[in-house]
Amino acid sequence: GAPAGPLNIQGLPLVKPPYGSIAAIDMDKGEILWQVPHGETPDNVRNHPLLKGLNIPRTGRSGNIGVVTTSTLLISGEAGFITNDKGQRGAYLRAYDKKNGQDAGAVWMPAGQTGSPMTYMLNGKQYVAVAAGGASFTRASGFGTGDALLVFALPD
Repeated sequence: GAPAGPLNIQGLPLVKPPYGSIAAIDMDKGEILWQVPHGETPDNVRNHPLLKGLNIPRTGRSGNIGVVTTSTLLISGEAGFITNDKGQRGAYLRAYDKKNGQDAGAVWMPAGQTGSPMTYMLNGKQYVAVAAGGASFTRASGFGTGDALLVFALPD
């Protein structure tokens, strides 16, 4: 979620977003090429009564996550849980264009990422696998373990 702790006003973080981000750095020049907020706006910010009626752009969320890169994409899931427009608790696995950081796609996961994603090819098809889990996942999925390895096929 949003940064926790005493730095808040009426429950809203005093820290300016983004609360979590991914950046590409030119290692030769030491310059940031692009930076994007990574993660949906936390529920406690998006649903706060003081912000009702405001269009809050994606603020990112804090959390330790890993990334995997392909020849064209950077892929990373969100840590923790949010509530989507359908009322489901979970998180997104997001893909960004490696050149400019633009959104390239996202898929819904029933829980936040808990391990670094990986990618592999099988019979000419590319897949992305990521560990996800948490107590809310146990209740939502019925798996009983709270953790799972989720595998997604990339579109042709």
